[in-house]
Amino acid sequence: MSICPKNKSSKGHRDQRRANWKMTAPTLVKCSHCGALMQPHMACKKCGYYNKKSVVKVED
Repeated sequence: MSICPKNKSSKGHRDQRRANWKMTAPTLVKCSHCGALMQPHMACKKCGYYNKKSVVKVED
Protein backbone atom coordinates (compact mmCIF):
# COMPACT_ATOMS: atom_id res chain seq x y z
CA MET A 1 0.00 0.00 0.00
CA SER A 2 1.29 3.44 -0.84
CA ILE A 3 0.58 6.76 0.78
CA CYS A 4 -2.51 8.41 -0.67
CA PRO A 5 -3.24 11.96 0.55
CA LYS A 6 -6.93 12.74 1.04
CA ASN A 7 -6.63 16.45 0.21
CA LYS A 8 -4.34 18.63 -1.89
CA SER A 9 -1.57 20.37 0.04
CA SER A 10 -1.51 24.09 -0.66
CA LYS A 11 1.63 25.79 -1.96
CA GLY A 12 2.07 27.63 1.34
CA HIS A 13 1.86 24.45 3.40
CA ARG A 14 4.26 22.67 1.05
CA ASP A 15 6.73 25.57 1.15
CA GLN A 16 6.58 25.78 4.96
CA ARG A 17 7.61 22.14 5.11
CA ARG A 18 10.51 22.77 2.71
CA ALA A 19 11.65 25.95 4.51
CA ASN A 20 14.05 23.97 6.72
CA TRP A 21 16.04 22.48 3.82
CA LYS A 22 18.88 24.95 4.24
CA MET A 23 22.48 24.50 3.21
CA THR A 24 25.02 25.22 5.92
CA ALA A 25 28.65 26.21 5.59
CA PRO A 26 31.09 23.46 6.58
CA THR A 27 32.66 23.72 10.03
CA LEU A 28 36.33 24.66 9.81
CA VAL A 29 39.06 24.57 12.47
CA LYS A 30 42.73 25.53 12.44
CA CYS A 31 45.29 22.78 11.91
CA SER A 32 47.39 22.26 15.02
CA HIS A 33 50.56 21.88 12.90
CA CYS A 34 50.41 24.45 10.08
CA GLY A 35 47.44 26.63 11.06
CA ALA A 36 45.52 26.11 7.80
CA LEU A 37 41.73 25.79 7.89
CA MET A 38 40.52 22.19 7.76
CA GLN A 39 37.47 20.11 8.61
CA PRO A 40 37.48 18.68 12.14
CA HIS A 41 38.34 14.98 12.56
CA MET A 42 40.04 14.92 9.14
CA ALA A 43 43.71 14.94 8.12
CA CYS A 44 44.96 18.36 7.00
CA LYS A 45 45.19 18.66 3.21
CA LYS A 46 48.11 21.11 3.43
CA CYS A 47 50.50 19.22 5.73
CA GLY A 48 48.98 15.74 6.21
CA TYR A 49 48.87 15.93 10.02
CA TYR A 50 46.05 14.68 12.24
CA ASN A 51 46.09 14.82 16.04
CA LYS A 52 49.67 16.21 16.00
CA LYS A 53 50.92 13.18 14.04
CA SER A 54 51.88 12.85 10.39
CA VAL A 55 49.39 10.41 8.88
CA VAL A 56 49.42 11.30 5.17
CA LYS A 57 52.38 12.11 2.97
CA VAL A 58 51.60 15.33 1.07
CA GLU A 59 53.28 16.04 -2.27
CA ASP A 60 54.02 19.74 -2.90
